[in-house]
Amino acid sequence: MNKRNSFINWFIKNMMIAVSLILAVFLSIREGSEVGKKADLSKAEALVKEGAGFGVSYIWRHQYPAAVWDEENTGNKTEKKEDSIGGAFFHFLINQSPLYRYAGDGSKGAGAYEEADPSYKGYLESGKFYEEHSFLLYDGGEESKEDGSVNAGTQKAQTEQKTETPSGQQPAVASDQKNASLTCASSNVWPIVGTTYLKEQLADYDFLIKHFYSIHTSTTAGRDLMKAENFLAEDFTLEGGNDKPQILIYHTHSQEEFADHGPDKPDATVVGIGTYLTKLLTDKGYNVIHDTSVYDLQNGKLDRNKAYTYALEGITGILQKNPSIEVILDIHRDGVNESLHMVNQVNGKPTAPIMFFNGVSQTPEGPIEYLPNPYREKNLAFSFQMQLDSAAYFPSLTRKIYIKGLRYNQHLRARSSLIEVGAQTNTYQEALNAMEPLAEVLDMVLKGNQ
Repeated sequence: MNKRNSFINWFIKNMMIAVSLILAVFLSIREGSEVGKKADLSKAEALVKEGAGFGVSYIWRHQYPAAVWDEENTGNKTEKKEDSIGGAFFHFLINQSPLYRYAGDGSKGAGAYEEADPSYKGYLESGKFYEEHSFLLYDGGEESKEDGSVNAGTQKAQTEQKTETPSGQQPAVASDQKNASLTCASSNVWPIVGTTYLKEQLADYDFLIKHFYSIHTSTTAGRDLMKAENFLAEDFTLEGGNDKPQILIYHTHSQEEFADHGPDKPDATVVGIGTYLTKLLTDKGYNVIHDTSVYDLQNGKLDRNKAYTYALEGITGILQKNPSIEVILDIHRDGVNESLHMVNQVNGKPTAPIMFFNGVSQTPEGPIEYLPNPYREKNLAFSFQMQLDSAAYFPSLTRKIYIKGLRYNQHLRARSSLIEVGAQTNTYQEALNAMEPLAEVLDMVLKGNQ
């Protein structure tokens, strides 16, 4: 059926182009042949635009169905315009497609069926939302597109870092022992060699945002949401034992590769580093499932527009079979300017920096109602605690936490995180080197930062 519909769509699009050109030429010749009259090219132009506009509308409807808002179904019916011969012809042609008849051409609303699809209301809500926020269709992905003009937030070693503090507060502290007033985990294995922060510092909203977050223009992160005190109060200690699966690692964009990917390094992808992280966490005693399913390829073609939808279906199925899973990690690599190579020394190894990524399900106008996330604050707390531990024990490991407006499937568990490991300009080894300190930081947080 998919192949048939693809052929029909291909045939229709090409037929529309051909017929538009033929009609335009025909009309131009007819107008030009009229003796003593100047050819009225505006008629040909109008006809071509009509056909092209109808074609674009059709393509948009089926390529981005969530962006289509059926005005008739909202009660805002517009006056029906009289069809021209060309318009009528195109309308007849397109209606021969079974796919188009199934989707509807605006003449039928939900009331045309005996029983509405339960998902139809959500479909309409998402369509209206994307109509009003069309920029999210083009820039709603998780890539930062960093070009190096703005510091992405890579931590510097304490000896190089000059920490700005609010008036009257103490500067950030570097110490071999954790002070009780500090906010990172305590470790008997790793000394504190980086930057630690006082609760008083983190209570200052401006300080918090400046030092820990990059906020995309698609959203906002206000004082009511970004409360470090609440983030620090969350206890992420795992509740169940390791006799059942505890952690799920997967990849919405499994085809993301690193700079040296090729026939000699076929594993140089995010799936490869996910395999290594799975091993590291398993060695620490966790029960880990690594989902290597491909969610961003459909019929052999890259399709990232729908990857989060496909991934949601896949991981929901895994969670239904394994309800004991408490942690979900979606491992990516960032997309940056080709001239930007982000690499730092961590534990004496050249390491691609990692970036924790949070989707907050809201635009500057307010919450995205059809993308609720009951764990939003807990997701933010989870990444914040990992960020603090990284800064203290593994300086230069992390960039600032990146916040965007959509949800990115982080609504399924409180301990959900999307993690960007380096970018397409990093080597596979640089990305692998980041997995070792990441496993340590995860271990600290999942043991309650004690």
